[in-house]
Amino acid sequence: MRVLLVGPVRAREALRAQLLDSSIDVAGEFATVDEARQSGLAVDALLMALEDDSTSRRRAAPEVVEEPLTPREVQVLALLVEGFANKAIAGRLGISDQTVKFHVAAILGKLGVANRTEAVRVAVRRGLIAV
Repeated sequence: MRVLLVGPVRAREALRAQLLDSSIDVAGEFATVDEARQSGLAVDALLMALEDDSTSRRRAAPEVVEEPLTPREVQVLALLVEGFANKAIAGRLGISDQTVKFHVAAILGKLGVANRTEAVRVAVRRGLIAV
């Protein structure tokens, strides 16, 4: 997962150190969310680096700023729930296989999951779709 770190310099340094052994790729760092969004960098999420003196907070997982799913992503997600493959989703929605792959990748990134099964589970738990 590609992310942008956002927050004060010291907080970003601490968060970057926590992410060293993870599969998270830091694509850039910014002081504010506005700067991060204006950068135009293609990423899956923004990670907010918060300053806090308590040791317990530093060990907590980084807070991910949730980006809502687009209406088309919700449609694709609903078809994922039904177990359709990319080609079948493309046929149902009248779009190309590549566009479906793009939407699935965006869904996975926005939900912070690694695969389609996890995406369905998280979406159901969050009430994004009904089964």
